[in-house]
Amino acid sequence: MRGLSKFKKLQEYFLYFMLYSIIGWIYEVFLEVVVYRWGFSNRGVLFGPYCVVYGFGAVILIFSLYRLKTKKIAIGKIPITPVLVFVGIVLITTVVELIASYIMEFTRGEWLWDYTRFSFNFEGRIALNPSIRFGIGGMIFLYLLQPLFYKAAEKLGEKKVSVISSVLALILIVDCIYTFLIKSI
Repeated sequence: MRGLSKFKKLQEYFLYFMLYSIIGWIYEVFLEVVVYRWGFSNRGVLFGPYCVVYGFGAVILIFSLYRLKTKKIAIGKIPITPVLVFVGIVLITTVVELIASYIMEFTRGEWLWDYTRFSFNFEGRIALNPSIRFGIGGMIFLYLLQPLFYKAAEKLGEKKVSVISSVLALILIVDCIYTFLIKSI
């Protein structure tokens, strides 16, 4: 029973990974099409509509900051927990983005963004402006979206979560095979 429970949790976290990967892709496309008016391009490294760096970042944030979010930390009567969570999100997402840029450069010869136009950037891989935006987005994610997704996963039940996560895993595996093996030939 305990092993089954861990497998159920793994399926739920995979579901969160995919949801946030899709939300990240939508965010990136929105920026590109609506904000910057550069036109549409697939903003992920895979064929499908997902940016896996957002999924990995979200799952890392869940594991590393979800407990901190629930603590009541204050200086005197001033609560500072949200400030600590925001700083944690900014630091974690910046490190995730930096690592992702090196992984992409190693595997693809390039990374998908260039922050050289922003002040306080490092090699165009990370910059203060996007890190602050990720901090704001992370606050929305941790305080608003994740509790909703958690409740939705609980309402779906174990069987539906299992089926949905299995189908999404199959889609992701096929996409990885296509992107890294077939498309690269």
